Amino acid sequence: MNTSHPKQTGLTKAWRDAPTRSVNAAGTTFVYRRLGPATGVPVVMLNHWGAVLDNFDPRIIDGLADTRPVIAIDYRGVGASGGEARLTVAEMAQDSIALIRALHLDQVDLFGFSLGGFVAQEIARQEPDLVRKMILTGTGPAGGEGIEKVGPISWPLIIKAMLTFRDPKIYLFFTSSANGRRAAKAFLERLKERKVDRDKSVTIGVFLRQLKAIRAWGLQAPQDLGSIQKPVLVANGDHDIMVPSINSTDLARRLPNAELVLYEDAGHGGIFQHHQAFVKTAQAFLGP
Repeated sequence: MNTSHPKQTGLTKAWRDAPTRSVNAAGTTFVYRRLGPATGVPVVMLNHWGAVLDNFDPRIIDGLADTRPVIAIDYRGVGASGGEARLTVAEMAQDSIALIRALHLDQVDLFGFSLGGFVAQEIARQEPDLVRKMILTGTGPAGGEGIEKVGPISWPLIIKAMLTFRDPKIYLFFTSSANGRRAAKAFLERLKERKVDRDKSVTIGVFLRQLKAIRAWGLQAPQDLGSIQKPVLVANGDHDIMVPSINSTDLARRLPNAELVLYEDAGHGGIFQHHQAFVKTAQAFLGP
């Protein structure tokens, strides 16, 4: 891992080659990777439950980095980041804000997938001037339908995956159709493309602490999303079993300046299954 001055900008072209850097913020050390052009509003990538840097889809990162800087981060206590994983979404948002400030960024676009979408909403509520635009994928609002049941839905499929020596994401992120299975296989292969300087794996403790944060978000009282005036792109598959797709429709309805994309025969990882179409939509939404 390379420790770099926060102002250093990378011109790395591909996610598989992006060096892992670190920055001190909020009393601990956070790791991140940056790639793409040196100028432009950066896209800050916020990842899912139990995810480290190597769980970001290279095709989506590389696609976004064609036109703008992309910065992908590990939350506190996750992967090679220091400290202990947070128990609330609000704390994850506070950490992310501190990290963004430590990188001397005045304004960013946020890309939140699943748990990362919860964090992105909270950042926009806490520090609206920091955010220009948001992309919320496979996610939902506080108090959203079924979000508190992510654990009960996921554990049987995680156990099934263990018993069949498969990756749980096959069952959690994709549909069981032929299209879904092909997409799952291709996605998992992409996650293996980076061969060196890979991130540390998460522990069961991180999984459990983040799950508490997810459940609390699901049980939380609904928030006034009308206060988030920024442009938002909401995307998901139409058969999301982890964060039910109705939550994406709900987000798009309640956010004042939102557009919705739902991919057919796709689950929680709909943006991975349809990554080519999604990257085009995301690039058009984010603009120059």
